[in-house]
Amino acid sequence: MNRIFRRWLNNCKRRIARRLDKTKDTMMFEPQFSASNIHYEVSKRNGGISCGGIGAIHLLARRLGLTDAIDQRLQLLKIHVPYQDSDHVLNFAYNALCNGTCLQDIELRRQDEHYLDALGTRRIPDPTTAGDYCRRFKRPDLYTLIDIVNDTRLKVWAKQPDNFFDCAKIDMDGTMAETTGECKRGMDISHDGLWGYQPLVLTLANTGEVLSVVNRSGNRPSHEGAAAEADRAVRLCSQAGFRKIVLRGDTDFSQTRYLDGWNADARIRFFFGYDSTSNLKDIAANLPQSAWQPLQRPARYQVKTQPRRRPANVKEQVVKEREFENKRLVSEDVTTFCYQPTACRETYRMVVVRKNLSVEKGEQVLFPDERYFFHITNEWACTPAEVVFEANDRCNQENLIAQLKNGVRALHAPVDNLESNWAYMLMTALAWNLKAWWALMLPETPGRWQETHRADKHWVLKLEFKTFLNAFMLLPCQIIKTGHKLVYRLLGWNPHLPIFFRLLGQLRC
Repeated sequence: MNRIFRRWLNNCKRRIARRLDKTKDTMMFEPQFSASNIHYEVSKRNGGISCGGIGAIHLLARRLGLTDAIDQRLQLLKIHVPYQDSDHVLNFAYNALCNGTCLQDIELRRQDEHYLDALGTRRIPDPTTAGDYCRRFKRPDLYTLIDIVNDTRLKVWAKQPDNFFDCAKIDMDGTMAETTGECKRGMDISHDGLWGYQPLVLTLANTGEVLSVVNRSGNRPSHEGAAAEADRAVRLCSQAGFRKIVLRGDTDFSQTRYLDGWNADARIRFFFGYDSTSNLKDIAANLPQSAWQPLQRPARYQVKTQPRRRPANVKEQVVKEREFENKRLVSEDVTTFCYQPTACRETYRMVVVRKNLSVEKGEQVLFPDERYFFHITNEWACTPAEVVFEANDRCNQENLIAQLKNGVRALHAPVDNLESNWAYMLMTALAWNLKAWWALMLPETPGRWQETHRADKHWVLKLEFKTFLNAFMLLPCQIIKTGHKLVYRLLGWNPHLPIFFRLLGQLRC
């Protein structure tokens, strides 16, 4: 960060600190929102945009060679009048990064001359043209786009420290992309009565990146095609140089006919939920009590000051007052035994959690109950409790999928068939990957600031999409074209700008 930026940031920080200083508050008898004589004017000479961070994202995409790779390898367009394939693909991602929530929001960017100036273009595709581009995709083209993004991902990973490659944790799950449309080819009704598509999502738990999205009809089983995508993700992580690869999924993904193949690779460990079948429940129920150990779950967070008093559980009070049947967890036990699934030649480790429940009605205890939850793994070194915690950590992917649905809005179906909606999902999900790469490209300068910079990188990686937009994308900027330079002049300040400038310095090196 140069001296001018540092001085400007320090001055802004001091001014806001003075305004927020509570020690200088005095008794007031009028509302603090006192602005009344408000006027609006227009500027004839100066123009600006509200999403000034888009310049850094575009600089990142060009620095990683993403735009060139799309133009060289995708080639859906035979004639470029005037758009290249990269213009279309990045148009979807940039719309999400500028807080767009649907295809129609592209028109807002298209009608903003200063946004066009900020990206150095005369115009961008309109929503109708963007939808037509989605319809050009066939299945091979979709996998080509996945491979392009993955090859770009390798360049980002190559810049990470050595401990980054200790272990890659690949999570997989299916989700429902519901739609109210009636004419979308490939849609179907799910087991719970919802119409739409059911995309399969594979993510890297280390960074939150989306490794693959495969769109499927709404009535398909959750695990369909998961093994092939898991193998693709394993090849990617092996090519990157990860020393250990962990596959995780719920009970639908414990596809026993593939376990031997994954187990044959010494680098691969898997942790899958397993269906609670009658034979497994019989084995667990007949184990001696001495085989079980109490399962002590760690605290969700560390109290830094003093523990606060837990508020009253209003829901439980209502359940008791109305004498609903209530199942309350009393304790948990864990044990392990060897098990060979029918489709496997090898024997694996089955870890079972026994939940001891109390079935109550009002204030009266009706009877105790037990439930068994099974996890299959080829990891023999860790304790049964550690296997359970590793398998449970996959649940964080639910939060990531929620971000893709409601933050990026990638898992939606605005076009007219399965392949075109798959293309929309991939191109819009690229916005989430660009956010992750933005964080991973932050430098960790050796010296006294290294730990702070590492903490900043981890913080940005874990940010929700909307928080990332507000911190680093939605920056009001004046756009100035002078000579051979395109200048983004920041018009506002926020406390995260030092991180922003540190990345800019890295990209411009």
